[in-house]
Amino acid sequence: MATPISADRLVAALRAEGVHVVERPGWRTYNRNHKGPFGPVNGVVIHHTVTSGTSNTVSIVERGYAGLPGPLCHGMIAKDGTVYLVGHGRTNHAGRGDGDVLRAVIAERGLPAANEADTDGNTHFYGFECENRGDGRDPWPKAQLEAIERAAAALCRAHGWSPASVIGHKEWQPGKVDPKGFTMGWLRERVSARLKSKPSGGSSGGASAGASSTYVVKNGETLSGIGNKLGIRWELLAQANKVKKPFVITPGQKLTIPRKAGGGTYTPPPFPNGLTPGRSSPSAKGLQQTLKDTGWLDRSVPLADNYGPKTQKAVASFNHKHNLFTTGRPNDPSIGRRGWDLLHQLSYGN
Repeated sequence: MATPISADRLVAALRAEGVHVVERPGWRTYNRNHKGPFGPVNGVVIHHTVTSGTSNTVSIVERGYAGLPGPLCHGMIAKDGTVYLVGHGRTNHAGRGDGDVLRAVIAERGLPAANEADTDGNTHFYGFECENRGDGRDPWPKAQLEAIERAAAALCRAHGWSPASVIGHKEWQPGKVDPKGFTMGWLRERVSARLKSKPSGGSSGGASAGASSTYVVKNGETLSGIGNKLGIRWELLAQANKVKKPFVITPGQKLTIPRKAGGGTYTPPPFPNGLTPGRSSPSAKGLQQTLKDTGWLDRSVPLADNYGPKTQKAVASFNHKHNLFTTGRPNDPSIGRRGWDLLHQLSYGN
């Protein structure tokens, strides 16, 4: 048993293992912790998504489905080996599974057949969803398989677990078939071999290990599409790479991914208490300034403690653009935790 590692440690562990990581906006505080505990953690569950297209798949695992809200995993492993971190904490990935399987994972011994659904797996497992249609015909590229191996090994190494702590969804929950296209025995052998040596820090495809400072343009890609994929504004990509109107990019072109001077990972300020539309709060000034910095609020609007109509209108527009509705209503004027994080991430890039 183990306490879940922090978001910083998760990123560091993945990158040390040579995983190309993309941190999606707001992922560090995006979870289902209000529905139950996350931890103690005992292992890693591997899934396939039954989807195609990286951008589409990232969107699905972030938002979820009707009746199954996101995040649907901690990380999504794309065809090119990139791991998109979408949640930290409890996520909707494992569901209820067999308690005998959990006990076998804890003891790091052979797994019994999963024939019951009596235990909450979302409490006990990290989850990686892998981009694949799951029909047995959709290929598993070498870069993707290597990234799955590296990601699983990274968590095993971080917690001191053996490869027996890495299981498939089909080994946890009766009736599941994922991941389909490779065996978990094969994956555990790969993880075992990797754990016998120090972290390699080699590339698992995409960009150089441990870095997301460059991106190679693929055929048919646009700045806006790449921006959505990487979780940054396309305008910042254009500015960093001196791409002028009509903003044309070409296959094979290397784009610099803008970072804050000095590098590192940005952590948004803590979500403030008492920040409510129509009420006064010192935090309203900070929200208004960030809205100005990101272009959502006119700079002529004076900063004030009052969360007034102009601030509400700016927040509602921001929420509508990013499908962030804390109350479920369209034109929602309330800033939620995920919106707060995303807004500051965008401000950070300016």
